[in-house]
Amino acid sequence: MTTAFLYDDRFLDHDAGAGHPERKERLEFAIRHLRAQPWFGDLLSVEAKICERRWIEEVHDGNYIDRASEACRKGLPFLDVADVGICEASCDVAYLAAGGALALADKVVAGEAQNGFSLSRPPGHHAERNLALGFCLFNNVAVLARYLQKHHGLDKILVLDWDVHHGNGTQHTFEQDPSVFYVSTHQYPFYPGTGAASETGSGRGEGATLNCPMPAGADDILYERAFREKILPKIDAFMPDALIISAGFDAHADDPLAQINLSTEFFGWMSERMMEVADRYAGGRLISMLEGGYNIKRLPLCIEEHLKVLSGIKETA
Repeated sequence: MTTAFLYDDRFLDHDAGAGHPERKERLEFAIRHLRAQPWFGDLLSVEAKICERRWIEEVHDGNYIDRASEACRKGLPFLDVADVGICEASCDVAYLAAGGALALADKVVAGEAQNGFSLSRPPGHHAERNLALGFCLFNNVAVLARYLQKHHGLDKILVLDWDVHHGNGTQHTFEQDPSVFYVSTHQYPFYPGTGAASETGSGRGEGATLNCPMPAGADDILYERAFREKILPKIDAFMPDALIISAGFDAHADDPLAQINLSTEFFGWMSERMMEVADRYAGGRLISMLEGGYNIKRLPLCIEEHLKVLSGIKETA
């Protein structure tokens, strides 16, 4: 199988400020490690592109997009809240991260690749329609979901978010939409405060949100139980046409920002289960985007585990 891979040195131009955990070294360490792997050259390299504004407007209000652009142009230190540090290049880089996901989608839907991974920043799943939050400017996976539906004509989209923090922005974008099934595993109670099990969607989208909150200290065993008993049966009932993974690796036991204790290998296990779902219902169509992961020594190993499953180097079991 062919796995598309997207990376661009311009992702390093986003500077969230001195001491900020969402720093360029996350990608620098990761890409250096990946390029040293003997199988890396077998990945299909995809060129990043700037996202057309109209696709970002599917998820964010125009006035928010303008405000983000203006804040960066003026050289302000942050957007909306202090943890969304920015620099003059940040909005341009955010456009590139969102557009990179769409470039991957084009390759996957065209059949040039079965699946794809975007090694990009800034992350996106906390960004609300009118508000930057949690290191995020634009909600990349939400933009991608709408692009798959409106540009490529796919109907039912699964978004699995295994970042250690709940993707409030993604949930709120789709909570009334039955065509997008949002599933999240995350530490709870924890930032950003959303993601209780009782949050299951609303209106026509009731039941199309599945939150699996995890207590601090949760490990591979608890996560596997959640997948087997809750997540996988619900996904099978939904039968998605395409899968998107909000691939945060900050649920790793050694990550400094949270208290979930997943092993490196378990990210491979989750990847295997999603590959099986993609093969069963979606013709293999799966697109994964980097969200969190702040231990710069562990992050490259987790991404490697994920990519080895996507590309078929590591056989599913």
